[in-house]
Amino acid sequence: MPKTTPEKIKYDCSRCPGYCCSYPRIEVRDKDLARLARHFGLSLEEAEKRFTRRYRDEDDDERILRHRKDEIYGSICRFFDTDARRCTVYEARPAVCRQYPNGRKCGYYDFLRFERKHQDDPDFIPSA
Repeated sequence: MPKTTPEKIKYDCSRCPGYCCSYPRIEVRDKDLARLARHFGLSLEEAEKRFTRRYRDEDDDERILRHRKDEIYGSICRFFDTDARRCTVYEARPAVCRQYPNGRKCGYYDFLRFERKHQDDPDFIPSA
């Protein structure tokens, strides 16, 4: 029996206020940094300095995207357009963003449904 390729899951992020972009650690690998540098016409060093910072703890040492203030989540990826609620570097976004969500569905909708039910408000947008 021939193997079938699983159907790709499609997500409609158009109604989401950018939940995944509010994650505090959005990892930037070497290829991601090169992609961002090319996108902005910068050297690798300049792109790293402008767009990333180091995250270190006892288990991790990562280069992550810098954040900026956001009315909904408090802080969000520096490349997120807070008015349009969309990524401004979509074609140059890091691999972790390209891979998200990696499950059958985005966890935001479960979180949103739970909060709206408990707030008794069908339009409630939770903040982080």
